[in-house]
Amino acid sequence: MTSKIDNIIQDLKTLTLLEAAELVKEIEDVFGVDASISNSGMVMMSPGVAPDADDTKEQEQTEFDVLLEVVPTPKKIAILKVVRSITGLGLIEAKGLVESAPKVLKESISKEDAEEIKEKLESAGATVVIK
Repeated sequence: MTSKIDNIIQDLKTLTLLEAAELVKEIEDVFGVDASISNSGMVMMSPGVAPDADDTKEQEQTEFDVLLEVVPTPKKIAILKVVRSITGLGLIEAKGLVESAPKVLKESISKEDAEEIKEKLESAGATVVIK
């Protein structure tokens, strides 16, 4: 650590809470950052400030929705049984859901669970989409 940084650290240790709050506000104003929205200890840049190259990468989707898209009439009972086992709904509620397709069956689930549900429904004859 350089002596300049060491001196700054020593000065920061002597600040009162009010002075520290004023310092944070001044740093936000001068450098165009917002320290209040940080949840990982990093200061977030304000709009208009160029992000790092790592920040521009698209984040991988981790939650998926299973959409029951088409229910062929001859396969309706088999699909209804699978829907009931997946959702835990009663007969009347599950029937209403199946008859109102396209309809979301499960929301915000893992990719593995979504694939498993899709496989079960497709084996019963339904058309399913994962979003």
